[in-house]
Amino acid sequence: MTDTDVPDAFQLLRMIEAILFASAEPVTEAALAARLPDGVKVRPLLETLAAQYDRRGVQLTRAGNTWAFRTAPDLADVLTVETVEQRRLSRAAVETLAIIAYHQPVTRAEIEEIRGVAVSKGTLDVLLDAGWIRPRGRRQTPGRPLQWGSTDAFLDHFGLETVKDLPGLDELRAAGLLDARPALAAYGARAPGDDDQALPDDDAAPDEPLDPDDGEGA
Repeated sequence: MTDTDVPDAFQLLRMIEAILFASAEPVTEAALAARLPDGVKVRPLLETLAAQYDRRGVQLTRAGNTWAFRTAPDLADVLTVETVEQRRLSRAAVETLAIIAYHQPVTRAEIEEIRGVAVSKGTLDVLLDAGWIRPRGRRQTPGRPLQWGSTDAFLDHFGLETVKDLPGLDELRAAGLLDARPALAAYGARAPGDDDQALPDDDAAPDEPLDPDDGEGA
């Protein structure tokens, strides 16, 4: 390529601009030089291009020996996008939550008896983190097991005024919250309103205040 074939400065700036925009990663000066005619000094062109983009929404920034277009730092608030990540509850968590809602206050042993399998601490932790269950004191029986009940957040999420508004057994089956295991049908066996004691208000007083030094004996 002869000197007359070398693009003018404006065209060189356009070439560098296009290469940088098309690259998903910062580009080194050496990589830019390899794409331009021999003998072209890249650094002055980059500095000129950076000056042209100064105070724009997109700026040409340097990081060591690499260059890239980045959004202006002062516009970070405008570009921030908040998203809500929806996570599905596991089958075990759904079943545990349903048992607690229908039988509260209920102990961990009672949950396991109804489900027919052990309840992992992780399952209860998921429901606690969601704010849908809370400790409801200790049962006045040997070992004083911890009891669990639902929260106002649980009612709000499912559009209920009180636990007495919980759906009946047929509705739970239609929603896919019950499977064929006979033991699981126990937590939906009571239709709302059949027995007020089976579906206590969420703000009912627990048998005994929760111990501040409560251990794992739930």
